[in-house]
Amino acid sequence: MKKRITKCIALCLIPLLLTGCWQEPIVEEESNSLLPEEEILPESAGSRVILPEHFSLPYAPDVTLDPISCPDGMQQVAASLLYEGLFRLSPSFEAEPWLCESYTYDVAALTYTFFLRTDVVFSDGSPLTAEDVKATLNRARTSERYGSRLTGITGITAEGSTIAVTLSAPNSELPALLNTPIVKAGTEQDAAPIGTGPYLFSLKNAQPWLISNQRWWRGDRQPTDRIALVEAADQDTKLYRFTSHEVQLITADLTGTAPISATGNTGYQDADTTILQYLGCNVTRAPMDNPTFRKALSAGINRSHIVSAFLSGHAKSTQFPISPAADLYPADLELPYAHEALATELERAGYLADRTLTLLVNAENMFKVTVAQYLVETFTAAGVPMEAKVLPWEEYTAALSAGDFDLYYGEVKLSADWDLTALLAAGGSLNYGGWANSTTDNLLSAFAASEDRIPSARTLCLHLQQSAPILPLCFKSTSVLMQTDVLEGLQPTMAEPFYNLTDCTIRLQSP
Repeated sequence: MKKRITKCIALCLIPLLLTGCWQEPIVEEESNSLLPEEEILPESAGSRVILPEHFSLPYAPDVTLDPISCPDGMQQVAASLLYEGLFRLSPSFEAEPWLCESYTYDVAALTYTFFLRTDVVFSDGSPLTAEDVKATLNRARTSERYGSRLTGITGITAEGSTIAVTLSAPNSELPALLNTPIVKAGTEQDAAPIGTGPYLFSLKNAQPWLISNQRWWRGDRQPTDRIALVEAADQDTKLYRFTSHEVQLITADLTGTAPISATGNTGYQDADTTILQYLGCNVTRAPMDNPTFRKALSAGINRSHIVSAFLSGHAKSTQFPISPAADLYPADLELPYAHEALATELERAGYLADRTLTLLVNAENMFKVTVAQYLVETFTAAGVPMEAKVLPWEEYTAALSAGDFDLYYGEVKLSADWDLTALLAAGGSLNYGGWANSTTDNLLSAFAASEDRIPSARTLCLHLQQSAPILPLCFKSTSVLMQTDVLEGLQPTMAEPFYNLTDCTIRLQSP
């Protein structure tokens, strides 16, 4: 197989940069999986349109599909069709009630009460209960994937179809954190726990399938009755399966680490994420301790150019640590970029170039290194001598912890309630720059507690714009790559590649 993969990649005509979530070695043995019979339709615009017999996804047979503990990547894609949460996140990161029909929030008691839909059953026909939700959420609270976002929960109680969640501090946007997929209690040890989603897992003649769930509470059409799961236990095999059209969809981080090449009749659809890239500032030493100087650096960043020239458009430029895709983003506060703004602001800051500043960047990501080098050249040309210090991950994190930098190229996956405490609060776990400001802390708390989120977000962002403890660059995108002309109408989100499943069309061979 290794020779076949190498040959396939060598013949690429239009390479796409992909980054997977698994970094396992290439499988050396020949696979027993056969390429399904294909129908070649008339050529369109000079390229062949090939339709498969079945819509297929890659799958690791020895890895659980439990959405709480299975790895990131394609196993999560398959799981997204089997399981659903109390809420789901819209493309603008708004919490949409899903398995939850309604809820109340007692601010004084710091308690949410969620009322489940009464028409939901699991794929085995058993009703969804509050105990199922409680069991899943309690597992999620201690999991690697969901644990950090659910740290504010101190207790969960269940009775009938009602769940009460108690918090340690006010959070008016807790529902945005509760898109955690729910499984039937007692089945979590199974290879494929029972869920409420549009498909159910089935083994037919030892072949794994996703079969349309006829008990799905939504009652909507699924775009295909069954989805084949094709063995792809590692990243290289998954890539080969996609390039050879044995599977028709994979997910990828097109600006991540360890890029590889693939080709074929493929297209992609990007989805906005909460992954922020930014420049962190060491405010404990000059000249980074001067907010006017930090604002000057921010004014000199051509964010749109960074996204288009270095990230191939797979991101959204941002001036604030809230995604421009969110309704909370204060677009009216944005300052227009102008090349001369950096020199003007530097003069206003009274900056004197008495030493070369250091910008730390992680060596493993070539995209970040390239952006960092561009920023260093930009600042140096404007009269701020700067050098990029490119370090392997362990040395990079050690330098951050030691405060051995002036600036660093950072990346963080924020939660969908836009909690910035770890990044900007005094003593925050990701506050490597030493920012400690009582006004910031108060505004962070007020934002979390506010039920009128838009003005609170605007006030917080205005303060961060003036104080500039970090310099936001962009929010990354994640990408869904698809075989051309097979899947149409897809609108993926960060958490759900098949967010608008019932609006999609899957084109297969004629029976």
